[in-house]
Amino acid sequence: MAGVLSSLRYLLADFIGDDEETQPFLPEGLPEGTASIVSEAIHRLVDYQGAGYANLYLHRLRRFIGRRDVDDAMFAEIARLMVMRMSYEDPIRIAQLKLAEIENNPGHPPSADAVRKFRLDELISVLPAMVAEPILDVLERLGWVHKPVSMKFSTATRWGIRRLRIEAALRRWRLFSVRYAGERVWVERWLHMIDRSLTKQPEAASAIVQTATMVQGYGDAYRQGLADWHAIIDGLVKPTFDGVLPRADLAGAVAEARAAALPDPRQAALKRTIAEIRARALSSRTSAAAG
Repeated sequence: MAGVLSSLRYLLADFIGDDEETQPFLPEGLPEGTASIVSEAIHRLVDYQGAGYANLYLHRLRRFIGRRDVDDAMFAEIARLMVMRMSYEDPIRIAQLKLAEIENNPGHPPSADAVRKFRLDELISVLPAMVAEPILDVLERLGWVHKPVSMKFSTATRWGIRRLRIEAALRRWRLFSVRYAGERVWVERWLHMIDRSLTKQPEAASAIVQTATMVQGYGDAYRQGLADWHAIIDGLVKPTFDGVLPRADLAGAVAEARAAALPDPRQAALKRTIAEIRARALSSRTSAAAG
């Protein structure tokens, strides 16, 4: 509960603009060679959402500072992958980046227009939950939630730039959006699984850290990666930590399952592979008990 309240405090401070008290700074005790990674992450997240959001990143990261079971390389990967996930690609972010191109290259001709293909529910989910949820309910009933929508991000005209500014201005509401709520839960669960691995099966911790690379991008690829991640965590990782699945080589199981994760909404190969891994593990326990 204390961790949740602390996270909410950081988010609220960012929303109301309480920047004077929430300016982020490098925490003490960072492993050697990671200061540049964390510093870059702070700057990226301040630009992405604000000082309070960067402080939330540091708050999450501090739980791994000074841990004997987290070496420098693992800490660096946690820091690197977490900032990537916390600065996920939504239409707001793409608008921010297009505007940054103009600001960073004054006097230069605009780059080619960017066209991104999102799912309709993905576009609606950037809105505050109280607005988005009724719309999503209607889309669900109509069967339109997966409908692809192409969106153009242009700096070639005044209207295009004005539209980008409007889209980027939605940043203030991002933390109250449906999309952010899901991302917050995902990041916390990923960190929780890393922590459990360090306690239950340390040799698998690096593999659990690297599962973050499964979830990236936007549109169908993002949804597929997220679904595959949950399938592996729910089917192999969590049962192992809970003592339900006797798997000594969890890292190997995760690698085998990830190799079977194909761009298939039905997840046929992945589900079959997870079932086979589980069957082998349970069979080994039965054989050991019989012997």
